[in-house]
Amino acid sequence: MTRDDTAGAEATGGSGEWFDSVSADDVAAIDAILARAVAADGTAAVSEQGEHALHGRGDARHLVWRGDGTVLGYAQLVPGQGEHPPMAEVVVDPDARGKGIGTALVAEVLAGDPDTRVWAHGDLPAARAVAAALGLTGARELLQMRRPLAQPELPEVQVPQGVTLRTYRGPQDDAELLRVNAAAFSWHPEQGRWTEGDVAERRDEPWFDPDGLFLAFDADDPARLLGFHWTKVHPAEGSEPAIGEVYVVGVDPAAQGRGLGRVLTIAGLRYLRDRDLADVLLYVEGDNTAALRTYERLGFARFHTDVAYTRAR
Repeated sequence: MTRDDTAGAEATGGSGEWFDSVSADDVAAIDAILARAVAADGTAAVSEQGEHALHGRGDARHLVWRGDGTVLGYAQLVPGQGEHPPMAEVVVDPDARGKGIGTALVAEVLAGDPDTRVWAHGDLPAARAVAAALGLTGARELLQMRRPLAQPELPEVQVPQGVTLRTYRGPQDDAELLRVNAAAFSWHPEQGRWTEGDVAERRDEPWFDPDGLFLAFDADDPARLLGFHWTKVHPAEGSEPAIGEVYVVGVDPAAQGRGLGRVLTIAGLRYLRDRDLADVLLYVEGDNTAALRTYERLGFARFHTDVAYTRAR
């Protein structure tokens, strides 16, 4: 673990320190806070990518807030790249809220780079209050949409002529998967950065299922991937049943206009349905009107919204 400096921000009940990596004890404490936050808020405070970075898989910096030697809050800062601004995620232990810790964490993150965007997962009232106190406005929306898998009835999978549809066969598929992912999400500050390591990490996750990763290839050039749909199953937790996810759908821009996104999505949805899951979720950018139309036509409805806040200009 390497420490940088002591954060200048202070609030009732403690202060924060920046780290380049997080000690095992602090990781355990932050994981426990994240679990309590999910139970209290009904939504995760940190994304999957953020959880990976907390555990040392990424280039994030970490702001750990302590009071009386106990970890009370945490902020993670991922540096910007090119035209993409830095991104941050913040969580405060539910038992330590109401002391200004959230506001102090966000203020400290913004002090380093005022262009940083800070995620508010679920855009809860407390997050909106922090944003208002700091003069922040919403710059980006990420929608979670859901639908039951039984009804409305899912369409049949109709693979277009000249396309071959199969599932993942192992790391030999990774190069094409990454090529299409980078091309399809060149505009996306997180997804577009995926590397071989990102794929390998997910392949090692307990939820990974090669039969749930659908690949569409050019029938005339079997080595050329046109698009993919990676599904995921979230296991049951407490009273919450297992739920499927349209994890990532990516189509090579050169293959757009052939209906591949819809075909791949339907193939994955039918697979999740056949695993006896009741519901499925997905995330989509709020300004991606084409994707929103596709998903709404497939029976998805908005469930909740994540908002990235930034300094008003």
